[in-house]
Amino acid sequence: MEAPTNRVEAIRRQPGGTWSPDEPSVCALLARAEFIKTQLVPSGSNYVFAAVLEDAAGGRSTAIYKPRRGEAPLWDFPDGTLYRRERAAYLVSEALGWRIVPPTVVRDGPYGIGTVQLYIEHQPRASYFTMKGHRDAELRRMAVFDAVVNNADRKGGHCLEALDGHVWGIDHGLTFHVQNKLRTVIWDYAGQPMDADLLRDLEPLLTKLERGEDGLAELRELLHTREVHALCQRIERLLEERTFPLPPAWRPVPWPPL
Repeated sequence: MEAPTNRVEAIRRQPGGTWSPDEPSVCALLARAEFIKTQLVPSGSNYVFAAVLEDAAGGRSTAIYKPRRGEAPLWDFPDGTLYRRERAAYLVSEALGWRIVPPTVVRDGPYGIGTVQLYIEHQPRASYFTMKGHRDAELRRMAVFDAVVNNADRKGGHCLEALDGHVWGIDHGLTFHVQNKLRTVIWDYAGQPMDADLLRDLEPLLTKLERGEDGLAELRELLHTREVHALCQRIERLLEERTFPLPPAWRPVPWPPL
């Protein structure tokens, strides 16, 4: 069977360039561009598509399209909400200034509403396990981000090393639950004091959430009120304890871990 990464690379090699995640208008491009081609990427229980998008002014690029219709029902997350959680994770990442989640929008597509996320060209064999030990600053930041958004599925392969060296995180559909669902492969820093710069970035996030700054007012549309409240409580707890969370007693690591 052809590997999922190869499927994405095949569609990425369609004629045209690649939009930069640093481009200020990239989300606008993702939201308005036309779908030229989609191809199913067999990567898990949900339907995921690699897509070529084209915009009259911006050219072409590759994106990952996750339609709501393709989400498999889960016993612990409300049906049809994973795509909204992907967008919410992007908004929190941007509000923190950490640039962990690639540009992500909610829009209609060939199979209905869902998220469209910019595809990041990355080192195909890199993962959390290959970066551990020499990209610790970025991975410590990602560990805090996962604690903030309550990520229930941080696999090693969800950590990407872009061709320019930037470390990205993908697949944030299982986030923002009101109960503690933190499952991750990044437990190396558990119980250690949290970095001062990470704490400084967390401190203004509560104010931004209350005021709806940096686009965070949209969270009220994407998440349940209780989930937004639980988000604030997690941030407050991290600021109070000032240490990396300890793993829970039950299922602290997702399966498979890669």
